[in-house]
Amino acid sequence: MLELSILGFLAEEPLHGYELKERITALTGHVRPVSDGALYPAIARLVAAGALDQRTEDGVSAAPRRVLSLTDRGRATLLERLRHPKPAEISDHVRFNTVLAFLRYLPDPAEQAAVLRRRLEFLETPTSFFYDDGRPVRAEDAGDLFRQGVLRVARATGEAERTWLREALETLAQRS
Repeated sequence: MLELSILGFLAEEPLHGYELKERITALTGHVRPVSDGALYPAIARLVAAGALDQRTEDGVSAAPRRVLSLTDRGRATLLERLRHPKPAEISDHVRFNTVLAFLRYLPDPAEQAAVLRRRLEFLETPTSFFYDDGRPVRAEDAGDLFRQGVLRVARATGEAERTWLREALETLAQRS
């Protein structure tokens, strides 16, 4: 997801590493903070793959800084990752939010809708954080105040997300 975030933010505008880190942290940092030890090797991989260009420019009262920009290959990589998210990028809430943050870069509403439908199908599959004899435990049956809380919050969040996904799919259908 770090590479997708890098590609997505650089699709908006060229940035230097610190600015990029700040944007990624704002998107996912409270859940999955990004370290320099993860960010800069990911940038190096993308530069080596031809997905990013880097140039040096004078810093403002500081040392020169490296400015990163997306190449045509990087844009193609971003679009491919958005068209075909990995299963974990659909099922994991934080990862899906990263996909969602950049989904506008797919030019075809039908392709955008296909990604949203995958997420909706995932959310409509009965699941739980807790199971009893292989069956998902509902909040009303948890028998524990705190597990009920986990399940009730998850249910409310899931209902809100499913509602938004259905509305977004209707909007995209009108654009197709």
